[in-house]
Amino acid sequence: MSVNDPRLLYELAEQPTVADGGEIAEGGSPWRIVLRTFAQNRLAVAGAVLIVALVLFSFLGPLIYHTNQFEDNILITNQAPSGAHWLGTDQSGFDILGRLMAGGKSSLEVGIAVGLVSTIFGLIYGAISGYFGGVLDSVLMRIVDVGLAIPIVFLFIFMAEIFKPDLTLLIVLLTVFSWLVPARLVRGEALTLRTREYVQAVKGMGGGSWRIIVNHLIPNTIGTIMVTVTFQVADAILTLALLQYLGFGLPPTVPTWGGMLSDGTNYLQDGYWWEVYPALIIIVLAVVAFNFVGDALQDAFDVRLQEK
Repeated sequence: MSVNDPRLLYELAEQPTVADGGEIAEGGSPWRIVLRTFAQNRLAVAGAVLIVALVLFSFLGPLIYHTNQFEDNILITNQAPSGAHWLGTDQSGFDILGRLMAGGKSSLEVGIAVGLVSTIFGLIYGAISGYFGGVLDSVLMRIVDVGLAIPIVFLFIFMAEIFKPDLTLLIVLLTVFSWLVPARLVRGEALTLRTREYVQAVKGMGGGSWRIIVNHLIPNTIGTIMVTVTFQVADAILTLALLQYLGFGLPPTVPTWGGMLSDGTNYLQDGYWWEVYPALIIIVLAVVAFNFVGDALQDAFDVRLQEK
């Protein structure tokens, strides 16, 4: 059987790849290499630990630290941190520590939902565009270019004036524009992968385009996908905080970190620092943690780094 025989190349294509968890001659399992490289990055490990801590804080914290986040209590407004209220209370009498937990739940739900949905849609869109190329690729990428040229924040403000934002609508609006960057990244990967010999072998064996996209192109972009998800989550959390700060996010009855920051700045000059800094710090920590993890994953999936 010739080395260039399509059947041989197809059999090689069906062997486990880096994305499938195959073996590398000298380095062992690619996933072990990724984990080892990731673990060597102390900032990434700290970011991962912080993300887990934020999730536990937001979703399990309210089960341990019970507070009332539904009814105003004017008798305890703007109280400084104390034994009764560890981080003080805000202008409505809500316990700030409990508010951070409730706000974290909303913020993380939006961030994770937008990150996953936008990356999945961008993955499919970019893979189709890059694989088929030609006129279809040009049309699909021009749509992406138009979307990237739109000032998203101003569009969200405009949409917020027309519609009454809720959690679902905000996730949809953020996702509508968040998939553009993943689509472009995956499209670049697909343009390279479609010229590989094993893809040509699958074509020579009569494999359909969708089989190639699903079984070969998408699995081999797993590194790009995982990195993109982390950055998308961070961007969504930051965008939500910005919209809430500008007053065009979720209703005031739904606690979010950005909403707490926006409300607290009105009282900062009165000396109520505890109504601003806790929300500001936790937003920064969340965004930085996801970015640290994303940077480390990008290095870990770098083929040149894996070969060292």
